[in-house]
Amino acid sequence: MQSATLTLDRDFILSDVDPRMFGGFVEHLGRHIYTGIYEPDHPTADERGFRRDVIEQVRELRMPIMRYPGGNFVSGYRWEDGVGPREERPKRLDLAWGGLEPNTVGTNEFVDWCRQVDSAPMVAVNLGTRGPEAAQALVEYCNHPAGSHWSDLRRSHGYPEPHGVKVWCLGNEMDGPWQMVQKTAWEYGRLANESAKLMKWTDPTIETVLCGSSGRTMSTFGSWEWEALQQAYETTDYLSLHTYYGNSTDDTPSFLAKPEEMADFIREGVALCDAVRALKRSRKQINLSFDEWNVWRQTRDLVTPGEKWTVGRPQLEQIYTMEDALVVGGMLITLLSHADRIKIACIAQVVNVIAPIMTEPGGRVWKQATFHPFAAASKWGRGTVLRSLVSAPVYDCKTRDAAPILQVASVVDERGLSVFAVNREPTGQPVRLTGDLRGFPPLRSVRHETLSHPDLKAVNTAEKPNNVAPRPAETTPDLDGAAFTAALPAYSWNVLRFEF
Repeated sequence: MQSATLTLDRDFILSDVDPRMFGGFVEHLGRHIYTGIYEPDHPTADERGFRRDVIEQVRELRMPIMRYPGGNFVSGYRWEDGVGPREERPKRLDLAWGGLEPNTVGTNEFVDWCRQVDSAPMVAVNLGTRGPEAAQALVEYCNHPAGSHWSDLRRSHGYPEPHGVKVWCLGNEMDGPWQMVQKTAWEYGRLANESAKLMKWTDPTIETVLCGSSGRTMSTFGSWEWEALQQAYETTDYLSLHTYYGNSTDDTPSFLAKPEEMADFIREGVALCDAVRALKRSRKQINLSFDEWNVWRQTRDLVTPGEKWTVGRPQLEQIYTMEDALVVGGMLITLLSHADRIKIACIAQVVNVIAPIMTEPGGRVWKQATFHPFAAASKWGRGTVLRSLVSAPVYDCKTRDAAPILQVASVVDERGLSVFAVNREPTGQPVRLTGDLRGFPPLRSVRHETLSHPDLKAVNTAEKPNNVAPRPAETTPDLDGAAFTAALPAYSWNVLRFEF
């Protein structure tokens, strides 16, 4: 058995956790909306057509913010198509994903659903085929009380009170050649700046998110952020980061080390924001919105199944394994470990589309393996992140040198301390974790919950929804004053909860 140590001091604080770190993402893509969250003929459907069984599971994830409506979809979206009487809404070709969008669900319905799942809307505006005028109009429609064209139109649609949308994304992945009306960094920065200006003139209380490059591997990464931020630094509040990881070569040690790349990406994003701040001699600090992150094997069979130009094509319906859950857990630890600059994060996506929740049309709903680390982090990871001093062996793999066998994040709240740990020791050994807790009040108890499976390729299905599920650890951690020892199973996600 390998050994590692963790040293925590109650006064060595990194940052408070912004609850919005545990956000989600809903896009008009595949079966996320239609037969995912919305299915009026389903036995559990409420009066609005939303599936109650899905609502219950989304509530378990405790997502305080929800990004919408895209994603690539937003770069061709006319938001006016999705409001007003449903029988008058046009059907449109979705050029981003090759589907047919009936516009049965639009802005107002999405806001209704957010309220059902105890979340707040985070709305993206179309800066692909549209621009500042349409963006300003949508803010006015959503947030202005009354007495103007767009606010009175909302009221006529049955919503007398403003929606109060506080976070707005200025487009999506605008450097990507797959994006409708791709932009250069200079073009995008100018457009985003002017859009944000009009949007904030309409509602000065909103926050805006500037698109970073579409990923760290893009040739535009770095230069894009540098140029776009110079154009729009003072009108935006967050820089957006996106990343997905997959195990295309079936190399488990390299795959489990991917969260280290995510940490590199975050540090580089922070450096770019701060470099532009220094250049401009600005007093304003821009933080990060990691508003797309997940595991995703981008294979053609997932992207293009089903008949084109139809509603609810079964796209991107990845079935997640125990191995995938470990990487998701590692990514959550990475986000927590950078809580000083990551203020918003959205797992992409929530239902059916590369999602922790799966549904059958007209039928069952179940939790994928990746559901469990997210639910645990969202429940126990709210409070103050402490600086975790970890001493553990390291391993080399094809994509990284000296990856620690253990990832750890620690969060303290008024009731206790949560320690999250992923054991990714590459030969499949358990790890003995010894902790030294300094400056804490007396600890009364400790609980250890673990997620593991003897088969890293194990999955959950509608027939076996609990094949990969958390359970109490086989051995109770030893707690002796300000020290503890816990056995972390091979290839496992772990939550140690200490109560004061």
